[in-house]
Amino acid sequence: MASEKPDLCHVVALPYPGRGHVNPMMNLCKFITRKRENILITFVVTEEWLGFISSNAKHSNIRLASIPNVIPSELVRADDFPGFIQAVRTKMTAPFEELLDRLELPVTTILTDAALVWAIHAGNYRNIPVAALRTSPATVFSMLCYLDLFKQNGHFPVDLSEQGQELVDYIPGIPPIRVADLPTFFSGDSPTLLRGLLETLSSLTTAHYLLFNSVYELEAPVFDTLKEKISIPLYPVGPNIPCFELEDISSANSAQSGPDYLEWLNSQPTGSVLYVSMGSFLSASTAQMDAIFAGVINSGVRYILVARSETFRFTANHSHLGLVVPWCNQMKVLCHSSVGGFLTHCGWNSTLEAVFAGVPMLTFPLFWDQVTNSKRIVEDWKIGWRMKRDAGSNTLTRREEISDLVQRFMDPESSDRMEMVKRARKLQDICQAAVAEGGSSDTNLDAFIGAISNHPPYQEC
Repeated sequence: MASEKPDLCHVVALPYPGRGHVNPMMNLCKFITRKRENILITFVVTEEWLGFISSNAKHSNIRLASIPNVIPSELVRADDFPGFIQAVRTKMTAPFEELLDRLELPVTTILTDAALVWAIHAGNYRNIPVAALRTSPATVFSMLCYLDLFKQNGHFPVDLSEQGQELVDYIPGIPPIRVADLPTFFSGDSPTLLRGLLETLSSLTTAHYLLFNSVYELEAPVFDTLKEKISIPLYPVGPNIPCFELEDISSANSAQSGPDYLEWLNSQPTGSVLYVSMGSFLSASTAQMDAIFAGVINSGVRYILVARSETFRFTANHSHLGLVVPWCNQMKVLCHSSVGGFLTHCGWNSTLEAVFAGVPMLTFPLFWDQVTNSKRIVEDWKIGWRMKRDAGSNTLTRREEISDLVQRFMDPESSDRMEMVKRARKLQDICQAAVAEGGSSDTNLDAFIGAISNHPPYQEC
């Protein structure tokens, strides 16, 4: 291979082993290889993840490689998340380095999830340039960078019962935000996660490039501030959404669209369906999910609900107005003309996909940056309403509240909804323009590709 393509750029891509990290990393790799034919990417996952993604469509220049299953399964990682994080931090390093050292083609760049600090160290030890991808918003990263200011103002750690309504208005580039809307690590919900984040922050300064699954225009003041604070090049290259063509998006509205849920959507009125999905990892409690489902049904609004492993329980009680599925192509569903709203946990990937599709959101954040994303959706962008009023509370949101809110949220005659839809469409235009040729994300990706293409193969230390 090297003799046939002497200018070949060989990138080893290593995602964090979780659905919300693997997907954007793979989508980014697809974008890269579609832009430059002389880039070969070796995409490294565990054997379990190899089974999950091996049948997915890929560019011919993306090759899959695996390391042994040295960490808990994706199917149970939520049962002991701190333990899972510890396993990722300590058990993946050796098999990854062994794989890295036995690759026949010299490696020009390592593209790693920013959370995998040991991959940054492995690259630096071998004189291989490292690019780190953050799959959460730049706003949360900036908060970590200014943690000293939070400490000085008595906002880290915090007691939400006493300080929740206090205002944080001193972080450069970030609009004023209530303490209750800060990421959950500020209230000490997981010391293990926080330690990992702080370790990541210190290690990122030794990487060569820092990429964000975000759009510059969505977080412009934050990026401008970070460029002054961080010495390494920053590239907002998102949203790293699935690489299906525009005709594939439009085909979701055709009679020959394939999956049953898309055919069902084809038969629904424009903007009438509420899409309900609480993400691929953590979920609300069983009692809360029951209340959400009952509230949606009682609202009389059409719906499509992703129930994952609970599909049978919900299917047994669903109404003729809705559809319950274990999984769906979320981007195609959100882009379907029949979908007029998204009840979401506010994970960053889901948030970006809804913005890209121009769909207003009902927010029900559960954990980590989802709380801050909800605030951004509702207060800053004004393209959604809160369903869960107090993100720091475990109080059950009752089905009656949910039913009333869903009814009003999806009411096509509501002036509030009309204004919200207009704002969502404006953000959609911004987001889609960013990934179009010459847009900010497209230009940043070109700049990043140009930078890594200029690096020669590494030399042994």
